[in-house]
Amino acid sequence: MSDIDLHDDRDRGLLTARTRTTGSPAGETVGRLQYFVLAEPTPALVAAHTVVEPAHEGKGIAGSLARELYAMAAREALAVAPLCSFVAAWAERHPGEAPAAPAELLAAAEAALAADPDKW
Repeated sequence: MSDIDLHDDRDRGLLTARTRTTGSPAGETVGRLQYFVLAEPTPALVAAHTVVEPAHEGKGIAGSLARELYAMAAREALAVAPLCSFVAAWAERHPGEAPAAPAELLAAAEAALAADPDKW
């Protein structure tokens, strides 16, 4: 999306989509993808939840967030464990951009989320 800027806040595990505004560093937040970093069994970004504000649905924002999460992981040589149903479905539709996560990684990500539901 050309009118959206994506911003990663690793400390909060939050990838946000903001409207681009002239003369301002960031506009309105219109979407977000909550994730956390998993260390074992292999370092990974775990997509936990994706939300797009209702007025901005259907504009490709959630797909842009998913694509950026996979791009971040690729730049950092990390795997992605898509627990978020939207990210999992997006990954299935884009296998060239979203390598499949091994079952062991998905199980570890699910266990980590169950142990600490505040991760998202």
